[in-house]
Amino acid sequence: MITLLNWSICLLGILICEGSCLKVQYNGDQVLKILPQSSKHAQYLQELSNKWMLDLWKPDMVEEIISGREVHVRIPFSHVRQMKETLLQNTMPFDVLIYDVQKVIDSSSVSEHKMQKTSLEDYDYTKYHTMDEIYHWMELIKEKHSDLMTQHYLGSTYEMRPIYYFKIGWPSDKPKKIIFMDCGIHAREWIAVAYCQWFVKEILSRHKNDPLLTNVLNQVDFYIVPVINIDGYIYSWTTERLWRKTRSPHNNGTCYGVDLNRNFNSHWCTVGASQHCSSITFCGPTPASEPETQAVAHLVENRKSDILCYFTIHSYGEMILLPYGYTKNPSTNHKEMTDVAEKAVAKMKEKHNNQYRVGSASVILYDNSGSSMDWATDQGINLTYTFELRDNGTYGFQLPADQIKPTCEETMTAMISMIEYVNENYLGNSAVTVVSLWLTVFLSCAICIYNPLTN
Repeated sequence: MITLLNWSICLLGILICEGSCLKVQYNGDQVLKILPQSSKHAQYLQELSNKWMLDLWKPDMVEEIISGREVHVRIPFSHVRQMKETLLQNTMPFDVLIYDVQKVIDSSSVSEHKMQKTSLEDYDYTKYHTMDEIYHWMELIKEKHSDLMTQHYLGSTYEMRPIYYFKIGWPSDKPKKIIFMDCGIHAREWIAVAYCQWFVKEILSRHKNDPLLTNVLNQVDFYIVPVINIDGYIYSWTTERLWRKTRSPHNNGTCYGVDLNRNFNSHWCTVGASQHCSSITFCGPTPASEPETQAVAHLVENRKSDILCYFTIHSYGEMILLPYGYTKNPSTNHKEMTDVAEKAVAKMKEKHNNQYRVGSASVILYDNSGSSMDWATDQGINLTYTFELRDNGTYGFQLPADQIKPTCEETMTAMISMIEYVNENYLGNSAVTVVSLWLTVFLSCAICIYNPLTN
């Protein structure tokens, strides 16, 4: 009888609050920024993290907690007081980044999100959107811009949801070069998904009046995957906001999900990844075990000789990362990649005075293996980057919607900077073409100005 009553109450809650009674709550949980100042500090923090099964945000592996490197970690409410007392007793400096994780979630409009299938003109790129809304947006935008873009089936998720990608570029009888971008590998990193939609919008709205994009779209197709980890993304909306992995079951269903950015066949599970399925960095039972990974790998491997750039979009940390994550050794064109990235972050700083860092993943972030960036580099793609978008820890994975616009604006300036580099160094007759296009625009403007004067 009690069980039936509980189910009735929960069902009523679903009808009233759209399933909020099913969601994992983080009431009173805090995110601390801790600085271990010695190897003893680091070891003690590792032991606490393992003992209490803490949710590490930075780094995401216990083994990566070292002296002198900031640690961002979510502490359950039940352990907050004890954790702070322990840190004080061990003279380990710390600050509180987030005082109540649930309040941050509740304070955003996401907590009151209502499913809306609006027209394309009314689609709000400054808000986070559910997967159903994104699917609907994809249908609308491909129909409106059918002259320039097409939608293609990439593969299916574990839960049999379709993964699509956009191909954006002018039709051509000849094979074209490709710039590839994946978003949403980690479910809780909603800003990455928001940026992919923003990028598509910007390319489609700018290209007619932008000689650079006009030239590039004649020679290059953009392949954009708005969301790869669709199952995990949906789960982060419906059940557990801070969910990171996929939703495939493991160990007879005792744990779920694989970290897709540890699942690619590039020095798979050697460093910075876990073979324990309960870990947020679980690399999977085998390389490319996940259907999502297989879908990306199949497409890229078939077109790798045509791919000029591979971008993978993440959060948080405000960095542009270069290969590699599994070794401190630089890639063969490390200087070229560094120069391109540093010019891009200079443009980002001009936009909103926000300073991103540049460097190899293993040097300025932490060791990791099996990432899509490193795997793409192994495929022979010259320019491969991981973008870690806003912020630096104030909100972490819960970046407020009011920061979507500035984040996307500054990231777009970096992308355009990199596209300019590709245009100048990898595309044929690009300089002449762009000059001629600018002359065409100038002459058109001159004629428009002249005609009214002569009438």
